Amino acid sequence: MNYPGPHPQQPFPPPPPGYPPYAGNFPQPPRKKSGTGRILLIVVVSIIALCGVGGLLTHGSSKSASPTPAAAGAPGAKAAAGAGDSNGRSSVGPNTPTRDGKFEFTVTAVQSGVATVGNNSFLQKTAQGAYTIVSITVHNISAVPYGFSPSDQTLFDSQNRKFANDASAAMNLQPDTSLYADINPGNTVTAQVVFDLPADATADHIVLHDSMFSGGTTVSLR
Repeated sequence: MNYPGPHPQQPFPPPPPGYPPYAGNFPQPPRKKSGTGRILLIVVVSIIALCGVGGLLTHGSSKSASPTPAAAGAPGAKAAAGAGDSNGRSSVGPNTPTRDGKFEFTVTAVQSGVATVGNNSFLQKTAQGAYTIVSITVHNISAVPYGFSPSDQTLFDSQNRKFANDASAAMNLQPDTSLYADINPGNTVTAQVVFDLPADATADHIVLHDSMFSGGTTVSLR
């Protein structure tokens, strides 16, 4: 007995007029709405809220940490610092001990306007301008051996120009400390650090360091 209708492997003919489409064209069930958009909205709102709270906390803490006008201008606040260099560091004068890191320094003498150093014709050095020789004592105040390097010391003139030491010139004065000197705890060495300044320059201050990474301590040379 033959049943009307197409072979299962053949496509269905179009439906008669007025009839709904076959199953392949039936309306699909509605899709569930994704919650991704809602989650993103919640995350963005949470971040904005946290940033606002963090900003308020930071602002409040910075205000509480700031000195009051009365404290900043309290009598004697600047007097305790004493004289200073152009970078605002407090300074001492010659023959006054001052410390940086593991060393205590004392500038004992300053000699300016020196044209030539050394008596050995092979080592003798003539300045491009004029030498300023700063004599210092270096005392190791730590509990470990530590090295002193003249190359870590810098001199500034009255125009705030920065000068490095001239190690080859210093070799004519104190060869054992002109490049480097190991100092045991409690021991002291003397050193003469030499700077080649323009002939018309005036030495203003020297910044002494226990290493190239230290903050330094300032000694006025005026």
